[in-house]
Amino acid sequence: MDILQTLYVNLIPFILILSLLVFVHELGHYLVAKWNGVKVEVFSIGFGREILGWTDRSGTRWKISWLPLGGYVRMFSDLNAASQPDTKTIKEMSDEEKKMSLFHKTVWQRIAVSAAGPLANYLFAILIFGIIYIVSGQRMPSTEAKIGFIMPSSPAAEAGLKVGDKVLSVNDKNVTTFSELHDIIVKSPDVQLHLKIDRLGENLTISVKPTVVEIKDQKIGRLGIQQGFDQVKRPFYSAFGYALHDVIHVSYATLESVGRIIVRKQSADGLSGPIGIATTIGEVAQKNWIDLIWLTAFLSLNLGLINLFPVPMLDGGHLLFYFIEAVRGKPLSEKAQEIGFRIGFALLMGLVLLTTWNDLSRFKFFMYIKNLFN
Repeated sequence: MDILQTLYVNLIPFILILSLLVFVHELGHYLVAKWNGVKVEVFSIGFGREILGWTDRSGTRWKISWLPLGGYVRMFSDLNAASQPDTKTIKEMSDEEKKMSLFHKTVWQRIAVSAAGPLANYLFAILIFGIIYIVSGQRMPSTEAKIGFIMPSSPAAEAGLKVGDKVLSVNDKNVTTFSELHDIIVKSPDVQLHLKIDRLGENLTISVKPTVVEIKDQKIGRLGIQQGFDQVKRPFYSAFGYALHDVIHVSYATLESVGRIIVRKQSADGLSGPIGIATTIGEVAQKNWIDLIWLTAFLSLNLGLINLFPVPMLDGGHLLFYFIEAVRGKPLSEKAQEIGFRIGFALLMGLVLLTTWNDLSRFKFFMYIKNLFN
């Protein structure tokens, strides 16, 4: 029963939301490709063997495949789902077939097709955020030390802290802002803290010990909480402007965080993979639909941003190759592109392994396995 409940609560909402975001992403590629006269052979949600599908009048095979962890649009002249050029087919194309081939379009048309997927995710995020700001309100950082998010299996979650709790004091020291609370936590790794909180008008005291995170030989404390927000409704004429501003801000903050991880000024322990994302979606889905829709927009934004990273096998990798071609006046050699795709594959697999390790460690999977043998 527990397994079935876990599947229902976490896995199904995760698959539905991921499939929606993948559809939006691939639809962007599809529409711009069609506008530029490119023949689209396959539009797939998921990878692997086809479960359900149909072929439209233009010859595109629309299908749902058994592994719902992404999707792809395969265009005429593509070798595979990663959009590597099929050099053998390209050499044998007739003049009529070349008119429908992505490979034979101008470099700027190919740039437009590659950029359309991430752009679609960005536009979708702006649309959803804008509607939420009108209907429910924009989330503005609370002026108080209010908890807005608690990471699963974190010290805060295990101590019994809840979203919406307002911290009044820490070890009898008054706290008025989240930044003050954050400073105390960071400076208290593995130190018992007694938090006096206001929960729906009731004062409670909760004891919690921040976990130790080491960054560049410096130990800091972390509870696994994020700042709370207040809801501010926006009128229709300005809601989408605020949404655009927030999308730009989140993108910049994400890039800044990635940069800090690369130069080792920030730990990579906070990165989540499919397991962590599925768990978060499952928890949010049980609370209220506005938060779930907001999370969907946030994930759409991140999907668009990640795909713009200049890593071969991602849209950003294709864009990198195309911009190099635009500057050089000719494409990179087949060998150079093949090496690039192999490096990109290795980087993506490394990221998947890292985030999966983080997720399993966060949920104490390895401790559970150890206890089985003990």
